[in-house]
Amino acid sequence: MNTATTVSNLRFLSGRLHLPFASIRVTAIARTMTTIRSYGDAVEQLNSLQTNAATLEAVRASGGKSSDLAIPEMLEYLGRIGYAAEDLNKLNVVHITGTKGKGSTSAFTDAIIRQAKPGWKVGLYTSPHLVAVRERIRINGTPLSEEDFARYFFEVWDKLEKNDVRANPNTSPKPAYFRFITLVAYHAFLSLKVDATILEVGVGGTYDSTNIVPEPVVTGISALGIDHVTVLGRTLKEIAWQKGGIYKPGVPALTVDQPAEGMNMLKERATEKGASEFVIISKTPGLREIRLGLSGAHQYQNADLAIHLSRKFLQAQGGLEPKDSLTEYEINGLQSAKWPGRCQTVPDPNQPSITWFLDGAHTLESLDCCMQWFVGPHTALRNETSSRPKRILIFNCTSGRTGPAFLEAMLGKIAAQLKLHGDDEDAAKFFDDIIFCANVTYMSGNFKGDGTCADEDDTDLANKNTAEADLVQLKTQHELEAAWRSLVPSFGPDRVHVLPSIEHAVDLIRHQESPTIDVLVAGSLHLVGGVIEVAGLSEVAL
Repeated sequence: MNTATTVSNLRFLSGRLHLPFASIRVTAIARTMTTIRSYGDAVEQLNSLQTNAATLEAVRASGGKSSDLAIPEMLEYLGRIGYAAEDLNKLNVVHITGTKGKGSTSAFTDAIIRQAKPGWKVGLYTSPHLVAVRERIRINGTPLSEEDFARYFFEVWDKLEKNDVRANPNTSPKPAYFRFITLVAYHAFLSLKVDATILEVGVGGTYDSTNIVPEPVVTGISALGIDHVTVLGRTLKEIAWQKGGIYKPGVPALTVDQPAEGMNMLKERATEKGASEFVIISKTPGLREIRLGLSGAHQYQNADLAIHLSRKFLQAQGGLEPKDSLTEYEINGLQSAKWPGRCQTVPDPNQPSITWFLDGAHTLESLDCCMQWFVGPHTALRNETSSRPKRILIFNCTSGRTGPAFLEAMLGKIAAQLKLHGDDEDAAKFFDDIIFCANVTYMSGNFKGDGTCADEDDTDLANKNTAEADLVQLKTQHELEAAWRSLVPSFGPDRVHVLPSIEHAVDLIRHQESPTIDVLVAGSLHLVGGVIEVAGLSEVAL
């Protein structure tokens, strides 16, 4: 309701009640102003639910199993906002997990279904976001508007406050950050009566807050990352057990080809869960001839899984029988799919000499794919047709990750890719400058919109998942610097930069004097999101 309509209604009311119009108008507007809550208000409340770095790392190490009460608690939260688990079956869910590629698979699946059924309303729930939290909840490819996100957010918030009776008094009155957003997504999709929902698991599978849908239409698992075995100290069997927890009774259980140990466990889980069938997907004929909307050779496996998932779904829900060859809607979906911040090339809209290469790769395997993409044929071709661009790497990784191993692996992959493409350039000289910076957004030391920056109503990039001591001392960044100098002793000291914020990094790049500059941003999706924000890339990147 706009202001003019509100005033008109108040004037009518004053006449009916024989009261001074001004008195009613002032009182009513004052009451309205106290109850209107903005998107910024929602994000501020949401950030209050963030867990600290230590808690988050414990959850990651357990594959999402913070406790055996995770699912019962989530179901209780769902009940407190007025829904039963069975209500979620109305969402017609495609449930997707995996160690790597689950987000890309979700994006491909969403795009294919929307192309197949243009009249449908299709919901997509993913994580994390790059710039704005509302990116996580999309309808037909578009994030919820700020107004809609705020409305659904506070409807959930208010119901949880009103219905505070808990089976276990030790359960938190409100769920943590990710669980809360998941509740908002469920509520938004049910309110909007979506025809299909692509639901990406947050962490793990078995104990994830997305894993309370009793009867998804189809479930799928992307690649199980070997490097998670090393980094998290867990066996591939344990990882597969977690991921296989999304399989459900009477529901098709799909997976890409996996290492033997992981595959055997997934088969066991599918049987244990009573899946209607267990399918190891085959390669789709003709797929490799298509230029996908998402860059990188590794995306073809994700696209394959998305094709099989969407075919199962559309057969069950849309009456479309699967074909032996790719259909027009499948080709269009694969070509039009977008997944920002993953092997993404973005020309700088403000400084044409700069091209940003954005990839939130944060594991050994994903960094391997990243370097294959960045040092790939497009770079070799560019070197043949023009002067060599200045290459800069902006890198950060979560404290506790094996940064030195990441850097060593990246150098090794650069060398291998240069050799593959017949380039005799020294891998140690591939990058002209290296920047290790914290994920803090601004020079002031603050995150986006935390009360001291230009966009004060938007705290989407506030991040409590980094230890304060690390930020103050830039401990992780200095460790990365030491590792790089050890790996490349010949690298000049004036070419390695340790900076306290993303804005410092962007400012340094903006002042480079070079006809062309290629900037690779990798190691963290928080870092990529911060660069998109600070460099003003949102309109072209998101």
